[in-house]
Amino acid sequence: MSPLFLSAFFLECIFLICQELKLDPAVGYHATELVQRFMVKHLSDLLVTPETSAAAASEPRNLEDSIFDQLKEKFPLILFSCVQLANKMSLNHHMIDTGTAVSFLHLLGLSVSKKTILESELMVFKGLEFRLIYPNPLTSVETLLEVLGHNDPSVPVKRLYHLCRHVLQFITLQKAAIYDSLLKVTTQRASPSKEQREKFVTVTEDCMLLGVGVIAVAVFILYIRKWEQVTSSHTHTLHLMK
Repeated sequence: MSPLFLSAFFLECIFLICQELKLDPAVGYHATELVQRFMVKHLSDLLVTPETSAAAASEPRNLEDSIFDQLKEKFPLILFSCVQLANKMSLNHHMIDTGTAVSFLHLLGLSVSKKTILESELMVFKGLEFRLIYPNPLTSVETLLEVLGHNDPSVPVKRLYHLCRHVLQFITLQKAAIYDSLLKVTTQRASPSKEQREKFVTVTEDCMLLGVGVIAVAVFILYIRKWEQVTSSHTHTLHLMK
């Protein structure tokens, strides 16, 4: 199945929600994984509903309108539910209770009840087939930096980590465009085939590979003389993890 990339606007919304609620940054990245995986499943389910099937039998435009109508009102709550679920799976103890969630969503212009919030979380949980543990790109960056610091104590890992977080957020917000360009360069085709896009999914979902790229960018910015050494070391580490 081809990957679904959220627009930068929705990704930024997730990061801002985490920032406002003072959640661990890793929660935001975990939430984006949950949203994207849930939406792939949810959109697939919507395509076989009676309303959508009737629209598809009419005109393609009607199909788009039908799906949009079914999503537009509940999508903001889906985003928030994914943040909630990701936060519950994190190791920190800063949990957001339903009362706080209701108040926060009210500030965003969403009037929902505690029951609605819980029902939305359950819908997402079921849509993900009760699987909430997925690779997290920020965790991958942290793991790779820890290995780097162990192998080369001269590298100021803390300073690199600070920059890596900014680089990772930028890449995440521009992920669709970046991976699309990478796919075209790799296949040497302006319009890659469906089969090529499906094979490329393994690349888009490889958090360790993304982590290596993020650190490589950060090292290039801060310590260009060490860039080749660090990328070579991480390439070796990546091979060992495969």
